[in-house]
Parts: sequence; C-alpha cells; structure tokens
Amino acid sequence: MSKVKYYYDPDTLSYRKIEPEKSKRYRNITFFILGSCLFGFLALILLLNTNLVNTPRELSLSREVKNYELQYELLNKKMAQIEEVLGNIEERDNNIYRLYFEANPIPDEQRKAGFGGINRYKSLEGFNNSEMIVSTTKRLDIIKKQMAIQSKSLDEITKLAEEKEKLLMSIPAIQPINNEDLTRMASGYGWRSDPFTKARKMHYGMDFTAPKGTPIYAAGDGKVTRADNNSSGYGKHIRIEHGYGYLSLYAHLSQYNVKKGQKVKRGDLIGFVGSTGRSEAPHVHYEVWKDTDRINPINFYYGSLSPEEFENMLKFANQENQSLD
Repeated sequence: MSKVKYYYDPDTLSYRKIEPEKSKRYRNITFFILGSCLFGFLALILLLNTNLVNTPRELSLSREVKNYELQYELLNKKMAQIEEVLGNIEERDNNIYRLYFEANPIPDEQRKAGFGGINRYKSLEGFNNSEMIVSTTKRLDIIKKQMAIQSKSLDEITKLAEEKEKLLMSIPAIQPINNEDLTRMASGYGWRSDPFTKARKMHYGMDFTAPKGTPIYAAGDGKVTRADNNSSGYGKHIRIEHGYGYLSLYAHLSQYNVKKGQKVKRGDLIGFVGSTGRSEAPHVHYEVWKDTDRINPINFYYGSLSPEEFENMLKFANQENQSLD
C-alpha cells in the first residue's frame, strides 16, 4: 500500500492530502510497463543463449553439429595424409619408374589441375557451411583425379615393363655353346686370315670349337626363320629372328633340332656342332645381326659368362689369328 502524502496550507492553517495528477499517474504506469517489457526481453535473450531452456531436440542437434565438426577435422587430416602419400608415389613415378622406362614425366599442372567450365558445386551453395563443403568437395575431386592419372600411369609403366622384359629376353645374350662343352674360342670378330686362301679378310662372327654333336643353344627368344643349307659357305645353319631388329645365326651344324617357323626360348636346344659348308674343323660359327648389320657378338654375353670368363674370352677374341671358315 502506497504512503499518503500531505502538505501544509497556510491559508487554512491545516494539512491537506496531496492528490497526484492523472497524467503523472499514467506516465508512471507506462514507464513501469516499458521497463518490465525491456527487462523481460533481455532476460529472454539471455536464456536463449544458454542451455537452460533448450529442448531435447535442440540439445541433440547441438551434439550432432559438434560431432560433424570433429568428423570434418578428422576427414581433413586423412585427406592430408592421402595427399602426402599420393605425392610420394607421383614423385617416384616421375623420377624413377617413368625415367627408367624412358617415358616422359607427367607435369604437376596436369596431375593437380582443377575442373573448369560449368560450376560443379552450385548445388552445395546457399547453406550456412557452403564454403567449407565446397572446399572439401573440390579437394576430394582433385585427389580422385590425381589417383585416376596415377593409375593410368602405372598401367602404362606395366606395359613398358612387360615390353622391356620381352626385349631383354629377345636380345641374344648367351654364347651358343656351354663353357664345359667348349674346346676353345677359336676366332673372334674382326680381320682374320682365311683358312683356305690365307688372305686377310673380315670375319663377321665368332668361332667356337667343340666336338661334333655338341649341343647348340638359342641365344635369345625368337622365331626360327631358316634351318637349311642353302646359303653359300654356312653349310647347315639356323637363323633366329628375335625382334627389335636382332637376328642370330648358327652355322656349320651337323643336324637340326628345330624347324622353320618354330618359336624358341633363350637356352633351347636348336642343333648340334658339325663341320658342314666352308669349314676347316668341327665348330659353330656364330653371328649377331642388328638392323641388317653384322655386329660383334662378344658385346652380348652378359647372360652366361662371369667377369673372369668374359675377360678371358675377350683376350682370345682380340687375337688376329686364322678363322675356321
């Protein structure tokens, strides 16, 4: 209950009750209502920014948002790890694999290029976290593109490796007679004395002496193109096409173990030592051809000789003696 106030009236020499003006009363009531509304509004804002009045659904959504934020952080860490591993693979691909197989490196601009043209991420725009979602999606798309390029590169390397292996197996890389069967390396590639005319002439192969009937082996993978005695001076001889421009020839055989058109592998038995054709004694005359030119076979014995054996053969091959054919 509000206090009643009085004032002293000198005219009547008495106290009179103070009656408040109506306008003042209304103004006080108005201020009270406005103040109450303002206080209530501020209190509401304060409560809305706390968990005191959140509904169970709002609390659940809040936990989900925090979980998504954690998962997003973990996803970014995983993508960083993938990018690091992929970068190491790309570096080895360019600087080791492609270099070894003589393939051009793939430039970084091609590996890590983005996507031009239309806006691929328009459907992701217009949300609260659109920038984050678009950025992550772009990053994933670039990683997928890098992986696709790397996968294609490795497919190419696999084909190059298979071709390289095929080339290495095709090159005539072993001597045609085993060392334990060899009597001696009679004559090498170069200028030699002819056994019949005694004139100095070019000897385009290597002569390996061995008893008649000693096995002769294919120096590399290939296909037999000739097994006959229809070439002057060679007698019974075999020619094997190895591909890549290589051909090997084995002359003065006593008999064949293959026929024309037959495919052979390095080390396959193809014939036997003899002395047919223009020959002075049992031996095999061995030649290597590259792109129609006869070259020194001694440069291709990496597949069957030790360093000491090769050095010994080189010593005898360089002696300018008399050939056997």
